[in-house]
Amino acid sequence: MQQISATIPLTAPPSWAVWERRLFDALGDSVRPFLARYSRGDGELIWKDEWGGGSPDDFYEGFTNWPLLYNLGGGDHLLELADRGWEGVTRQLTRLGTVYKDYPAADDQFHQTEKDVLFYQLCMADPNGARRQERAQRFAGFYLNEDPEAINYDPEHKIILSPNGGSRGAYYIPEENRETASCGPDRRYNLCFFDIPGVNHIDDLNDPAKAKLMGQAMHDRWRKGDSVPNLTVTSLVTNAFILSREEKYRDWVIEYTDAWLQRARDNDWLIPDSVGHSGKVGEYVDGKWYGGRTGWTTPHGFYSHQMSVLDATTNAFLLTRDSDYLELPRRQQDRIFEMGEVRNVDDEYMSLREHWIGQMTALGDQRESFVVPYRYGDAGWFDWMPLSVTFPVALWNVTHAAEDWQRIEQLRQVETYDWRKVVSFHNKEDCGHEQPWACFLAGDHPSYPEEILSAAYQSMCRRLQLIRDDVDVERGEMRNVHRWQETNPVTTEGMVQLTLGAPQPIYNGGLLIADLRYFDADRRRPGLPPDVSALVDQVKADRVRVRLVNLHGNASRRLIVQSGAMAEHRFTQVRYSWRSSDHPGTYKAYCSQPLDTDWQESTVGAKHLEVALPPASEITLDLGLQRFVDDPSYSSPV
Repeated sequence: MQQISATIPLTAPPSWAVWERRLFDALGDSVRPFLARYSRGDGELIWKDEWGGGSPDDFYEGFTNWPLLYNLGGGDHLLELADRGWEGVTRQLTRLGTVYKDYPAADDQFHQTEKDVLFYQLCMADPNGARRQERAQRFAGFYLNEDPEAINYDPEHKIILSPNGGSRGAYYIPEENRETASCGPDRRYNLCFFDIPGVNHIDDLNDPAKAKLMGQAMHDRWRKGDSVPNLTVTSLVTNAFILSREEKYRDWVIEYTDAWLQRARDNDWLIPDSVGHSGKVGEYVDGKWYGGRTGWTTPHGFYSHQMSVLDATTNAFLLTRDSDYLELPRRQQDRIFEMGEVRNVDDEYMSLREHWIGQMTALGDQRESFVVPYRYGDAGWFDWMPLSVTFPVALWNVTHAAEDWQRIEQLRQVETYDWRKVVSFHNKEDCGHEQPWACFLAGDHPSYPEEILSAAYQSMCRRLQLIRDDVDVERGEMRNVHRWQETNPVTTEGMVQLTLGAPQPIYNGGLLIADLRYFDADRRRPGLPPDVSALVDQVKADRVRVRLVNLHGNASRRLIVQSGAMAEHRFTQVRYSWRSSDHPGTYKAYCSQPLDTDWQESTVGAKHLEVALPPASEITLDLGLQRFVDDPSYSSPV
């Protein structure tokens, strides 16, 4: 492995570097108050069995990002505690009946994937631990029909058989439940269907007879068949491939993604939201391309569909290196963007209004902004909200294509607020700061690193205060299954952006896609070594630039820089900063002479590069990349 040594003395520690290391420590410490308040010593959460298991994702979400922070350079205890939490919750929910064979028995994938991301983070952090490979292959096997108790897939029609599935196979709501089915008014998401006789307004569902008609329609139309959120199963299967390298997993991802890709092509690049058991689109909704379970009409439309599409096409691209897969998220995003308008945001209904904290705050008194429709029903497009920048940024992060960066710029041009505004918030997805980060990468926001690290610190402190103020656990009354997600103090969005030059992984099933990853060569574990900070300030199609700083005044550090989060890239060459003047000067001088630096170049032609950082030193690496040249792997170079 090629080795490079830093020669530039750290004459003035950058504030971002000091902040970064402070945040690593603070976030690592923050998990202890969380565990003290909400968890038992064995990893199980404080919860009474008689309250039931609920949706499994809610229990696991309290530990999300802990292994990811470890992967970046957080403390060893983060991996140990996250692993204990995963095992404890799995054991707890198995006892409560919602988990079977270590995996949810039957749940929809929109929620399933919210728990799966924790498992993916654990697999990346420690692929050889806790029966990781065996479990990953077993979980994927539920969708390859390898377990006779878990038949979820129809290989003839290339569909997953139900919107709800898991370790007990495709789940169908019993037919006898139809007689008691009912649907009351849901003012947040409005009507599920607009063709039910006598149901023209949400208030009509206050009538029990009409509520029953709506409930029976939901039963008939949503009981079985494939739905778009099932595309995120490709992450589960891709994860099994990364750990095992068995071709059957690659084949399944390609087969399943190809089927949905063709359906989207046939619908002018808007993916239809349901497929019946005959393989026909809209089989249970009168042939419509909308109206399915977790579909275009309810609850989230484009919001959930684009995440599922990005997950699946990214996974297919990762396994095939065929960029044609990425036309689907690109074209679907363009279709929605083209319908956008400038409207008064205060006049819009917005079912996900709380998701746009950053935009709404940055608008200030100016209340008109660019919005797009997220949902579609019989009356046309509705539910106008800001176009989530997460989507074009996630797409660009995979391709690094100029045309996809231009899509980000086009969105910035039609927005009416300052994209450089950094607002302190930690939403469920731990994202939403892509706008100011994009400005930083464009050279238009030099203070972003300090601002996002400060914002992350504020968010962590707020959640720690919420934990201290939470008395419901002490009273034995904490029955809110979202409380753990709402108080999880670990935020990694800013740290991923700064250290890896990538956005936070998509919350619903996204794997970590980044140009770089680090390993501590001395401690033989993932992440930056102690006292070392990293800042990626340039990301191009064929190169990435990172500044590495060792803040310790008396200890050397060694790290290995990897090309790609999963070693899927390869370094071609490196251009690195080099001291060309004398330092530290003579004993008789009171200070060093002015520092002169230059650049050295070297051919690499490998996946890894070792960097030695003497005490109080720094180096900037301008790394040439061949992107997506090898299969992804979690294996460690140390």
